[in-house]
Amino acid sequence: MPKKIYILIPAYNEEASLAELLEVVHNEAKKQSWDYKIIACDDGSSDKTQAILKKSQKKYALDIITHKINRGLGETARDLFEKVALEANDNDVILRVEGDNTHNPSYMTDLVNKIDEGYDVVVASRFVDGGGQTGLNKKKTFISNCANLFMKFFFPIKGFREYSCGFRAYRASIIKKSIKFYGNNFIQLKGLGFTCTLEKLVKLRILKARFAEVPFVLQYDKKISSSKMVGSITMLGYIVMVIVYYWPWGGWRTGYGQKLKQESI
Repeated sequence: MPKKIYILIPAYNEEASLAELLEVVHNEAKKQSWDYKIIACDDGSSDKTQAILKKSQKKYALDIITHKINRGLGETARDLFEKVALEANDNDVILRVEGDNTHNPSYMTDLVNKIDEGYDVVVASRFVDGGGQTGLNKKKTFISNCANLFMKFFFPIKGFREYSCGFRAYRASIIKKSIKFYGNNFIQLKGLGFTCTLEKLVKLRILKARFAEVPFVLQYDKKISSSKMVGSITMLGYIVMVIVYYWPWGGWRTGYGQKLKQESI
């Protein structure tokens, strides 16, 4: 069965970027002759995000999830991934793209092609040859670099350097397996800012997913909407994740590790 490409877009007050992003995503999908569907989650936006999404349904293959109130990226990601896990076949590919247009959709093809090489998770990376970033000030660059070093130290993945970028491709089978294995705890730290972006990597690492990276240039200078990230909350989330992972009495490493062994018997 030919694979289908699912493109997940979290959107909170992205009226300035969303219409252009949807058009470029659609054009790239058609250029590659993909059978595709966009699934967008309007996370309680107070601007015209919802209206733009509904209007775009007339032009694109687009499903909409609507949160009446703003629930944050963690719950938005949970709803997007749970919905696609119900729809997708094992050989389909799931792409996650930011709604603020800082992730150039032209990289989607590289991500999908790398999945086709046999990997389960492929991340668009600023830290490999050909990667980089534009428009990020020194403070944001410093925080981003520190976060990646922090996570690489506590959750090392061989040959892997980009932990905080959410622009990724997933083999649908690994997401379906993860949600079945973790249940509602696939994204557990929902209220801790952008922590969920890293939590998914850690949970997939426990399941021994095969990881890879492709070069990517983050275009932060294309961001028009205000940043939704609260750095202090996200950093707190990283610390909490280390604690719950290494906690000796039923933490993620021991608890899920034992469960995985039992299910493998």
